Amino acid sequence: MTETIHTLHRGTRPLLISVPHVGTRIPVDQKQRYLPRALDVEDTDWHLERVYAFAKAMGASLIVPRYSRFLIDLNRSPDNTPMYAGANNTELCPTRFFTGEPIYHEGQAPDADEVQRRRQIYWQPYHDALAHELARLKAEHGHAVLFDGHSIKSTLPWLFEGKLPDLNLGTANGASCAPDLRAALMKVLEDQDRFTQVTDGRFKGGHITRHYGQPQDGIHAVQLEMCWSTYMQETPPYALDATRAAALEPTLKALVQTMLDWSPDA
Repeated sequence: MTETIHTLHRGTRPLLISVPHVGTRIPVDQKQRYLPRALDVEDTDWHLERVYAFAKAMGASLIVPRYSRFLIDLNRSPDNTPMYAGANNTELCPTRFFTGEPIYHEGQAPDADEVQRRRQIYWQPYHDALAHELARLKAEHGHAVLFDGHSIKSTLPWLFEGKLPDLNLGTANGASCAPDLRAALMKVLEDQDRFTQVTDGRFKGGHITRHYGQPQDGIHAVQLEMCWSTYMQETPPYALDATRAAALEPTLKALVQTMLDWSPDA
């Protein structure tokens, strides 16, 4: 069952890349609950498994889910605690688009039992695999770095004001990784001038970054939230833009190389 939920490429270096929102599948037995618009899963982090594919040749591990965040959000706390107090948030089992409208037919949103079922079948195996891979990397290398990759439409008034910076590095305000790793990644972003960037702005890291980022225990986690406009079309059918993606790749490679080169003992 696990292999139908995610794929895991096991690398040889102390870096695991997670892309928890790239999945697009909705189980057949759940489709009738959703409004027709929702079946297009528009809030997907489109194409990131392809955008980060280069990292496998660099030695990184890569974990990729198959099911949509509209079924269950792998980057939310299992107890559904809001990530950002005082702001609009989406739930463990989202009930609204990023534009604020409902995704389910009236009365068809999952109840507590259904949320728990989805958590057991879809959420838990992904997190078990993620935790086990981090433990393997730490055992082999003495430490592990988790890079949580995300992307989002550049303007979404229901979630944030104005246009989001192109590249948004999140470290839970510095709590999820060592200070020198955070500084090195910030320098990569600051040294390029093609994309706007910010660290620990609107997006500081979700559940995965905050939960697994335990630098005192040798696990360092960071999140990168990118605007779709950096590598793809922001309107349906949300196609990958090869020219934009090629222009973005050097910066992403520099971030990945920085995480591979970094060591807590340096």
